[in-house]
Amino acid sequence: MLLSGGLDSAVLLCEEASRAEVQPIYVSVGLAWEAAERAYVERFLSAIDGRFAVRPPAYVSVDMRDVYPAAHWAIVGRPPAYDTPDEDVYLPGRNIVLLGKAGVYCAGAGINRLALGTLDHNPFPDATPAFRHAMADALTKGLAQPLAIDAPYAQQSKSEVIRRGVALGLPLQLTLSCMNPVAAKERAGHALARHCGCCSKCRERHDAYVDAALADPTDYADVRHIGG
Repeated sequence: MLLSGGLDSAVLLCEEASRAEVQPIYVSVGLAWEAAERAYVERFLSAIDGRFAVRPPAYVSVDMRDVYPAAHWAIVGRPPAYDTPDEDVYLPGRNIVLLGKAGVYCAGAGINRLALGTLDHNPFPDATPAFRHAMADALTKGLAQPLAIDAPYAQQSKSEVIRRGVALGLPLQLTLSCMNPVAAKERAGHALARHCGCCSKCRERHDAYVDAALADPTDYADVRHIGG
């Protein structure tokens, strides 16, 4: 399954791995927050080690910096502001690239099902059931091997995913939802970036905790918007 380091994929990983062994795949495309994401992936996997049937992560890459403008907000690390709509963070073709590279990896590893943590409110054209079906069909034909693409949370809200994660006792504070993570001092021997608290992904994360009626354990560098 695709593991991004965020809340949704982290909870999905553990739910899937409570039933069968899972191969997490992290795909790097050259975005500004990926180094911080990978650090969170490593900390989260270390924290759940032994609880779930999770293989060591596969790190693969497809550089998108040659097709996105050099000044693109996701490349330079200047994301849309806190109260901007979800549509403003659309990255054209991202799921095409992620699923394409992960699909080739799956073919080589003899894996015939690929899961990702798409949620119900995702407004982007590459997050629809029709897209996933078409992508799975293309990969199946192009790789001459069956591959199903599954989005188990496609009808779930982020607040429901948080409730699932809390019910499993997962360290959700070791997940990253931020597009502009702030460097932090070393804590417990590991340097983890802080959520900026000012981007729309931080807003989405905090609002989901509020909707779930649960305390938000996230370390936000700027708390001016939080709770407002």
